[in-house]
Amino acid sequence: MTLAAALLFALVSPSAAQAVAAGPCQGHKIKTFRFSTGRVTVFKGAGFVCALTYAEKPGRARKMSVTLQARGHRAITRSGTFRRYAGPLSVRAAHRCVKVTGSVGDGSLKPRWIQC
Repeated sequence: MTLAAALLFALVSPSAAQAVAAGPCQGHKIKTFRFSTGRVTVFKGAGFVCALTYAEKPGRARKMSVTLQARGHRAITRSGTFRRYAGPLSVRAAHRCVKVTGSVGDGSLKPRWIQC
C-alpha cells in the first residue's frame, strides 16, 4: 500500500486508520530493541511509526509477532509463523507515545515506550 493510499484510507476510516500495513518501513530508524531470540527495529517518518521483529537466527519457521500501540488507541499486532521477520506494522503517531513489543519463539521484548 502506498503512502498516498494509506493516507486516503485514514481519511475514509479513522478508527481503522490507526493501523496501516505498509511495505518495507519508510522513514529513518529510531531504535532497535534486542532480546534473547531477536530484535524489534522501529522507524519513524511522515507521522507514522513502523516496526518489524527480526529473528536472531533466521531460516527456521517459528512463531513471531510485532505489536504497536499509540497512546490512547488499541494495540495492533501482526503475528504468525515466519522464517525471518514479522511485520512491517505501522501506526499513525505523529506526536504520541507508542508502546512496542515483539516476540520470536519463546523469547520476547518487554513492552517499551518510545517518543514520550
